[in-house]
Amino acid sequence: MSSRQVFEQSIEIKANLTTVERCFTQLDLMHQWLNPLLECQPVGMWSTEMGSQSRFMIKIPLIQPTLRSTVIERKPGLVVWQFEGFFQGRDRWECQPTDSGTHLINRFEFEIPNPLIQFGFKTFAATWTQEDMKAQLRRLQQVAESNRE
Repeated sequence: MSSRQVFEQSIEIKANLTTVERCFTQLDLMHQWLNPLLECQPVGMWSTEMGSQSRFMIKIPLIQPTLRSTVIERKPGLVVWQFEGFFQGRDRWECQPTDSGTHLINRFEFEIPNPLIQFGFKTFAATWTQEDMKAQLRRLQQVAESNRE
């Protein structure tokens, strides 16, 4: 049985594509909407260009699970990070221009190879993760709409 899962959320934002893209490519803006239990640390200089790396650490006392991420796809309005760690997967952020602003899609696709971690995630964290994705998009929307060009 495959442990592959896909969570996809989207939101309409009343800001142009460039402004919305800045919210998920500039570290200072990311820290304004990212879940406070997550810490994003660049490996070297911060960048979202192809091959750039960072670490996402979940602030859980004592264990602090960490995912290593690498930008594997980059175009205007699109960044795809590939994660490795206690799970493997991709986190895709894509902007699509609309008449009233931008449609932002976040697609989180992952697999948990360890059966114990997979069980724990499905039992305790799957619903929370989906709700957190929605909350992060709402916070990103607020940041983008307050930083419109």
